[in-house]
Amino acid sequence: MKLLEQFSDDQKSAVKQITQLFKKEGADIYLVGGCVRDSLLGLSPKDIDIEIYKLPPETIESVLAKHFKIDTVGKNFGVFLLKGYSIDVSLPRKESKTGLRHTDFKITGDPYMHPKDAALRRDFTINAISYDLVKEVLYDPYNGIDDLSNKHLRHISPAFSEDPLRVLRAMQFVARFNLSVSPDTLKLCQSLTPLEIPKERIWEEWKKLLLKGHTISLGLQFLEDCEWLSYFPELSALTECEQDPEWHPEGNVWEHTKHCMDAFSKNRIGDDWEDLIVGLATLCHDMGKPKTTARGKDGRIRSPQHDVEGVGIAKAFLARMTEQKKVFDEVLPLVSEHMRPHNLYTNNSGDSAIRRLANKVKRIDRLIRVFQADQLGRPPLKVTEDPVSDWLAERSHHLELQASAPKPIILGRHLLAENLEPGPIFKTLLKECFEAQLDGTFDNETDGLIYLKSLLEKHNS
Repeated sequence: MKLLEQFSDDQKSAVKQITQLFKKEGADIYLVGGCVRDSLLGLSPKDIDIEIYKLPPETIESVLAKHFKIDTVGKNFGVFLLKGYSIDVSLPRKESKTGLRHTDFKITGDPYMHPKDAALRRDFTINAISYDLVKEVLYDPYNGIDDLSNKHLRHISPAFSEDPLRVLRAMQFVARFNLSVSPDTLKLCQSLTPLEIPKERIWEEWKKLLLKGHTISLGLQFLEDCEWLSYFPELSALTECEQDPEWHPEGNVWEHTKHCMDAFSKNRIGDDWEDLIVGLATLCHDMGKPKTTARGKDGRIRSPQHDVEGVGIAKAFLARMTEQKKVFDEVLPLVSEHMRPHNLYTNNSGDSAIRRLANKVKRIDRLIRVFQADQLGRPPLKVTEDPVSDWLAERSHHLELQASAPKPIILGRHLLAENLEPGPIFKTLLKECFEAQLDGTFDNETDGLIYLKSLLEKHNS
C-alpha cells in the first residue's frame, strides 16, 4: 500500500485493519478525497476519508464498533468518525440541491453506487481520485492525476455551481498547490456569488488560505480574476490605490499586499493561532491607504494616518467572516501599530515606549513579523538587513515582552490590603499604578507597593 506511506503510523495501522475487516465482509474499500490528492503530492494528510461499498450502514457501524471508538454524529448520512485517528468511514453518497440556501442539499447514501458516480459529488478532478485498498490501485475517472501533475484546477460537472463555497475552495487550492484554473471553471466561478454562504464557512476557507497557502498571492489573484473581489470591498479598493514608486516600485497597494502575503507565507512558525493573527494583520495592514492617499504639490504620493484609519476598515473586512472578539482584539492593534517599529527605531525610543507598544499589540513578536512582511513586499527592492526588527526584538527580549503584554504588578488585592473599599477609586488607582509601571517608575512588587503608598498619601492629602 504505497499510497499509505505519507500517513502517520497510527493511521496506517488503522487503515490496514479497516481494509482487512471489511474485505472479510465482501466489501469494496476506497480511500477518497483530499487524502489521496495529498499523498500523491508527497504530503501527509491530516484527515482520511474511506468509503465502503456493498454493505448497509448498520453492518458498517457494527463492524467498526467492535474494534474502534466511533462517533455516530453523521450516522444519518452513513458517516462514522473513528475517534483518535481523524478517519471518516462512510457509505458512498450523492448530494442534490433542493433550494436556494447554501444548506439546501439532500444527501443520499447508496452502498451500491458505482465509484465513478460517487465521485461526482466532488468539486474538482484532483479531489475525485480514489484508491482501491483491496486491489491497491488508483481509480481516476475524471483524469485528476493528469490535472494534479499539470497543476491544473478543473471542476468535474455543472453541479459545481450548486455550491458557491467551491469558489473559495478554489482560492485556497490555487494558493496551496500553485494551480492554474481552467477557463471553463473560471467562467463558472464568475457566475456565482457568496451571498448565501454562512460567514463561518467563508472564514474556514480564508483560514486555509492563510495557514496552508504556499503562494497566497495566486489565491488572491484568482479572487480578482473570478470577479469575487467586489464581495470584499476592503480588498477591492486596494487595486485602485497608487503608491509612491520610489518606496513601492511593485505598484499599487493590491500588488504590495499580495507580495506581503507571499513573504508572510514563507515565514509561518507552525502555530496556527499565531500564524492566523499575523496573516490577517498582514492582509489588512494597508487597508487605510485608499482613504488617506493623496498626491502632494511635490508630486509625491503619501498616505498619512493610514495605519489609524485602517482599523475600522479592517474591522469591517473581518466582520464579513467572523464574530470572534479575540480575532478583532488581536488583529486590529497590529494594523494600527504596524508603522511603529520604524518610528521607535528612528527616534531611538526608550523602554517606556516599548512597554506601551507591547501593551497595545499583546505580542511584539507578532508586530515584528507583520513589519518584516511589509518590508519584504516591495520587489524589486531587496531587504538584506533589517536593523529595525533586530533592534525591536532585542529590546523587547531584554524587557521580557517579546511574546506577552506587560502584566500589572499592582492589583486589586494590594488595594484591599491597604484597607480600601472596592469602588470607583480602585480603577483610578490601578490605572495610575499601571501607567507608572509602563513609564519604568517601578518593575517589582516591593517598589510598586512603595509607589502605591505614595499615591494614597497624595490622594488623601
